[in-house]
Amino acid sequence: MVVTTAAQMQAAVDAYSGSGGLVITYAGSFDFGTIPDPCTQWKKPAGDIVELKGKRDITIQGATGSAANFGLAIKADASNIIIRNMTIGLLPGSIDAIGIEGLGSKFPAYIWVDHNTLFSSLAECAGAGDLEFDGLVDNKAGAHHITYSYNAIHDHHKVGLIGSSDSDSSDRYITFHHNYYRNVGSRLPLQRGGYTHLYNNLYSGVTASGINVRMGGYSLIEANYFENAKNPVTSRDSPTLGYWELRNNNITKVADFSTYGVSWTDSDSSPSRNASDWTTTAAYPVSISYSYTPDTPSCVKAKLPQVAGAGTSLAKLSCQ
Repeated sequence: MVVTTAAQMQAAVDAYSGSGGLVITYAGSFDFGTIPDPCTQWKKPAGDIVELKGKRDITIQGATGSAANFGLAIKADASNIIIRNMTIGLLPGSIDAIGIEGLGSKFPAYIWVDHNTLFSSLAECAGAGDLEFDGLVDNKAGAHHITYSYNAIHDHHKVGLIGSSDSDSSDRYITFHHNYYRNVGSRLPLQRGGYTHLYNNLYSGVTASGINVRMGGYSLIEANYFENAKNPVTSRDSPTLGYWELRNNNITKVADFSTYGVSWTDSDSSPSRNASDWTTTAAYPVSISYSYTPDTPSCVKAKLPQVAGAGTSLAKLSCQ
């Protein structure tokens, strides 16, 4: 089914019985050049959000050259959802580009967010505060078993959180691999509790903080490439620290910080900890339930920008 507007997409989702399979191809367009001043966007009423609520087996895919100025929300007990090849940017009002929020009974679940391009602006808008733009990839409440792969995320202040508050820290499992973060502020992700596996991502230009593991969460940070990044791995702004295992990243020792433009600042919060000694604080305590072979960080740096994001024909990294 082909749609060209948020309203048509919502109608297709609403008409779907809820199981059996639905593939929606979004072929709409949006000219981001019509927004010369991104600071005008946050003042607008909240924009359109297509809700996938309580349904399963849905794929939303962007057609080549498509672009959207609306958000997508996966809610309640939705499961087996795929979002790929979408370009979403400069959303009006304070809404998420892709928001996943569920129930305490561990839904939504089994979600794949792949080869999307998501962005807003790093402009500092007078009077906006935290309302400037909301998250690009936020996960809240019972959402679990989520994979983010091959997304291009750029020019955004607060990219993605896991858990809406310090009390929202369940044992969810989320994987981030082969994502390209460029010119971003923080929350790569902001992790409260749970378990994340972050491998083969490229973090290039981080202005505030990167992977922020909090509230007893664990993160396996493996074979990534960090450059020009402030506080790339940290635990701050919550009453309980999180833990990380650092494995085979481009940075292997403190002496590498100057080589790759990595810097550190102390947090105003207590307790807090930076990975400024670049050592593991706790071994990742759960087994990885899928097979994978990490690419080398040098290949990630050299080739990932060409295959991440929408409009790449869903290409994958080849390091042969």
